[in-house]
This record gives sequence, structure tokens and C-alpha cells, in this order.
Amino acid sequence: MSQQNAIFGLLAQTSLHAGTGQNSGIIDLPIQREGHNGWPCVFGSAVKGALRTCAEDRYGASNESINHVFGPDTDHAADHAGAIAVSDARLLLLPIRSLTSQFKWVTCPDALKRFKRDCQRLDLSMEFDVPELDERGEAQALVSETQKGGQLFLEEYCFNAKPVNLKPVIDSMARLMNRDDAAAELGKQLTIISNDDFTYLVQHATPVNAHIAIESETKTVRDGALWYEETLPPETLLYTTLSAAHSRKDRKEMPASAILKSVKDLFQAQNWLQLGGNETVGMGWCAVSILESGDQ
Repeated sequence: MSQQNAIFGLLAQTSLHAGTGQNSGIIDLPIQREGHNGWPCVFGSAVKGALRTCAEDRYGASNESINHVFGPDTDHAADHAGAIAVSDARLLLLPIRSLTSQFKWVTCPDALKRFKRDCQRLDLSMEFDVPELDERGEAQALVSETQKGGQLFLEEYCFNAKPVNLKPVIDSMARLMNRDDAAAELGKQLTIISNDDFTYLVQHATPVNAHIAIESETKTVRDGALWYEETLPPETLLYTTLSAAHSRKDRKEMPASAILKSVKDLFQAQNWLQLGGNETVGMGWCAVSILESGDQ
């Protein structure tokens, strides 16, 4: 085949800050977001850069296969393009504080439909029906049959929880989460709310932390050194799509199957990828799960 595809599930283990490089309003360091809906994301260039860094750390920056997969370094960028296409890491589940439980993994019909379309585009098996909500009355939330109905609080907002059969959705989401108890925990915590309610929460319920700088000699706060940084919380579930073509340098040396395998092999021993900034303070670590065509 001329193209090989996969989806990488990225389950945040620590807070994740993929920044925009500019401030917005009172937040000095906001996170990356999609332009049309304001949903958090990690741009494909950042994901691809993190994958290349991971490859260089494992194989060495001079390894020739890295040039086949990701393209040559900046000084030789005109020689040929890389052979791996990496999409933005899209949001699928956002953990939201709840007064009625530890937290809830929240999503919406549009996020599920988009994930399903991405799977179909890549010829990946992901069979589930996206449930629809009744938005004619009070705010509704669909939960698994293993959860209780009635009032459900997400942040300070009250929803009417309706237990329904979400097992096909749960089984599909669990495949993206690198943890043995994923299906059981999703059964307790998965919550589907309306597209508009989801959009509001992902725009206003992400953590914003204050940071300061300390004068080394006096051990006091440096004048003017206060800033606010937005993050995605631990347990956030993102996914990114990968499409591998034959090497643009030598297709016989590295066909599409070898290109994709070289990226997958990065996570054979350790299924971890660091995304975004602040690596030295432990931020951005994600557990990686890989789905390919033919996976069941």
C-alpha cells in the first residue's frame, strides 16, 4: 500500500501546556485552541516535533532513518520532505470537577462524531453509535447505566443525568487509553453533554495557575515577575492521526510500512511522549496507545 495509517491516543498523566506564544486577556500564557470552536488542541507541528525529539533521544540525531521519516534538519530542508503526516492532537475527553464524584470525563456528540469520521478516513475499525441528547428542557447529561441518574454537577452547573447504554462508546474510548482499568473507570465517569455546554466548559474550566520568579539573593518575589499560565489537566484524552507515505528520499529503502513502524517502535519499550513546554518541571507527559487498520 502507498499509505499506512494509525491513530495515537494521548492520555495526559501530568498537566500539559502547549502554548500559543502570546497572551490573551488576563492569561499571559494560554493553551493552543482550534480557531472555529475554541476547543483545546495541540497543533500538529508541536506533536510532530515531540515525536522527532523522542526519535532523536532514542536513536541519536544523526540517525538516517529520522531524515526519512521527519525530513532533514532546517539547514537542509529543501532536500526533501518527511514521509509522516501528523494531525493536530484533538480533544476527546476533558476531566471536569464534579460535586457529585471525584471528576467526570466529559465529551459531546460532535467530538465523538469527529473522532468516528477520522477513524473512517484512516480505514480504522471504530463501531459505535453517537447518542443524541434531548435539549428541549433542562440541561441533560448522558451517563453509563452503571451510574446513578438525577442531579449531576459539573463545576457549578447542574445537569439532569440520564443513564443509557454507553458500552460501545466506552469500549472505543478505552482503546485510546493506556491503562488496564480504562473501561471500568469510563463506566463510572464518562459523561456526554450538549455541544454548546461542552464548548463553554472547555473554554472556561481549564486550570489557570499563577507563577512567580524569585530573586536568588533575597529569596523574595522579583518585581513584575508574576504571570498566569493555562494548562490541560491530567487525565485529558487527546488523539492524533498519522499517515505514512514512502520515503521522499528513497522509497525502496523506507516504504510507507517501514516509516510507520519506525514511529510505532518508539513506544515499544516505554509508552510515553512528552508534549508542550515545561518538561523540566514534569509537565506534558502522555501515555500513548496506538490503533492501526485491522485492530479489533
